[in-house]
Amino acid sequence: KLMGLAVQPVIAPELVQGRVHLKCSYSPASPEPPVLFKVLWSRLSSTGKREQVHQETTPQHFSYVEMDGANLRLGDTVFCTVTAFRRGTPEQQSLPEDSKGFYAGIKFLPESLEIAEDGKEHVLTVLSTVPIACPGQDDSCKITLQLSTEDLGKSSQVPGPPDIVLSACQVDLRPGPCSGSSCAAATVTVTAVTDFAQDGSRVSRVSARLVAPRDLLWRAHTPRDVQVTVRDLPTGNCYSFTDPHIITFDGWRYDSYKIGTFLLCRSDSRAFEVHIRQWDCGGHRSATACNCGVAAR
Repeated sequence: KLMGLAVQPVIAPELVQGRVHLKCSYSPASPEPPVLFKVLWSRLSSTGKREQVHQETTPQHFSYVEMDGANLRLGDTVFCTVTAFRRGTPEQQSLPEDSKGFYAGIKFLPESLEIAEDGKEHVLTVLSTVPIACPGQDDSCKITLQLSTEDLGKSSQVPGPPDIVLSACQVDLRPGPCSGSSCAAATVTVTAVTDFAQDGSRVSRVSARLVAPRDLLWRAHTPRDVQVTVRDLPTGNCYSFTDPHIITFDGWRYDSYKIGTFLLCRSDSRAFEVHIRQWDCGGHRSATACNCGVAAR
C-alpha cells in the first residue's frame, strides 16, 4: 500500500527568526497510520547534477533547511525528495517523490523578451523569490539593484551600443508577504531604440547588481539576467537629389524646379522636420534648380 502513497512535496520560502529558510511540505493524499518521512534536500550544481545538502527522517509533514550561504546559496535551484515508510518496516518504502525545482534568489520576469523597434514600452518585473529581512532596521529595509544593459550583437558582429533603454537605472526591493513566487518585486519598462539602421534582429542583456548589501547571504548573489531580442523594423526613406528629383516616403517621384527654401518633411508626432534650399543652376538656357543646402531638426 505504501508504494502508491502520493505525498506531493512543495517548497516555499519562510523567515525563521529573521533568517531565510526553505520549507518542504508534504502529506499523504489519504489518512494513513503513522508513518515516517525521509526528506532529502539537494541543489542543482553548475554541471546540472544534483548535490545532496541535507537529509533527515521525521514524523512531521514538513522539513526546514536554512539558506546559510554555505550549503545553500542564493542563486541555487533547490529540490526536496520525500520517501514514506512505517516505523517497524523501513524496507517497505513508498516511491521517492520530487518537488519542483525552487529557484532561490532574484530574477527577472519574463525570463526573456522579444520586442520590436516600435517605441512601445514593455514591463519587466524584477523579483526576489525569498523573503528580505533586515533585523534591527525595519524602517529602511530594502535591497537596491543597479540595472545595466549590454549589447550581445550577433555572432558575426562586434557588439555596439545596447539596442534597448530602461525607464530606471536603480530599483528597490522592499520586504512584503510572499505570494506565488514573489516575496518582493519592482518593475521597470524596457523600450527598443529606434535606430533607423537596417541591422537585423539584435540581442541585448539586462543585468542587475546588488548595491552594497549588508547581509552576507545577499553579498555573494548575482541575480539572473534577462535577454531581450530586438526585431528590426524597416525604416522609411525619402530623397531629394541633384536638380531636385524627389522621391517621397511612399514612393511617389517628381521633379522640382523652383528656387527658394522649402519644407521637405515634417513629423506630426514629434519635433522633427527637414528644410531644403534650392538655387538656380541652369544658367540662361534652362530653368533648372539644384539642391544647395539642408537644415534638419
